[in-house]
Amino acid sequence: MKDRHEITTPETIEREVLSEPKLRPTSLHEFIGQNKVKEALKVSIEAALRRDEPLDHLLIHGPPGLGKTTLASLLAKEMGVGFRATSGPILEKPADLVGPLSNQEEGDILFIDEIHRLRPVMEEYLYPAMEDFRVEIRLAEGPKAQTMTMDVERFALVGATTRFGLLTSPMRSRFGIIQRVNFYPPEELEEIIIRSSMIMNVECAPQGAEILAKRSRGTPRIANRLLRRVRDYALVRADGTITKKVAEEALRMLEVDEYGLDEMDDRVLRTIIEKFDGGPVGAQTLAVAISEDLSTLTDVYEPFLIQEGFLMRTPRGRVATSRAYVKCGFDPPKRAGNQQEKEQLDLVD
Repeated sequence: MKDRHEITTPETIEREVLSEPKLRPTSLHEFIGQNKVKEALKVSIEAALRRDEPLDHLLIHGPPGLGKTTLASLLAKEMGVGFRATSGPILEKPADLVGPLSNQEEGDILFIDEIHRLRPVMEEYLYPAMEDFRVEIRLAEGPKAQTMTMDVERFALVGATTRFGLLTSPMRSRFGIIQRVNFYPPEELEEIIIRSSMIMNVECAPQGAEILAKRSRGTPRIANRLLRRVRDYALVRADGTITKKVAEEALRMLEVDEYGLDEMDDRVLRTIIEKFDGGPVGAQTLAVAISEDLSTLTDVYEPFLIQEGFLMRTPRGRVATSRAYVKCGFDPPKRAGNQQEKEQLDLVD
């Protein structure tokens, strides 16, 4: 099957851009999970509405696919204001922000996804806009070019990032609200899958939803992607209903195991065990060994493997755990100096 490893990636896949918004909730009340984040945002929204002021600048960080963009759009609906979305990588020069900032009305929300990828010049341009609600417009180019200062309406900047540590201190300090979204427990993913199946007009039995939830890597985006694939399997190979048996058969065909790991995850673990004696091995070396981009390895595959206890980051490199050995069908090694090594492995680089 083409691009099988895409099934469990939490990143957005281009062909899903049109279908994904249909599954998104239309209010905070409909948004499933992230209860602590929702409660904090509800308080901030209520306070801003009572003061008749824009929402404070907000930063949402956490792994991809957990609903950061959805939360940002729901904030605008709850506040009853406009919503404009853009992304850090596409903002190349200050002029790219002049339009979005100058065309906003009082209280509108400007959403910048992947805000950690903003160029330094764009960050500097945003600071006065966030603090004093003014921007400088360059009237011409060259060493003698003149600039004009223009006031903009008071707005709320909502930034989203998967790499909180890459944000500069001056940028972080300008956000009044900082919230982290976390991976979802299986029971919340079951609710999301049942809700999505109703929107897709496909019958999904509770046992089928349970199987999908447990293999969705704690990520709603993956849960909905698996649901779409299993729906197709159920339509072609069964009576269209996603039962426990149908879900298991479909996921077996898609090579998504009971842990939610796919072929690439298995390849990462087996490479560490078979080629590097279980580690430690450097991330760059591992990326070359599996023919994968370093950032994809560290941002997409490693977080879940570490969270589930299959992989450890140590000062000397990546190490496969005893659980990884068992999962891949190997006997766990008897490492010398267990206590000393355990202490070393607990140090995350």
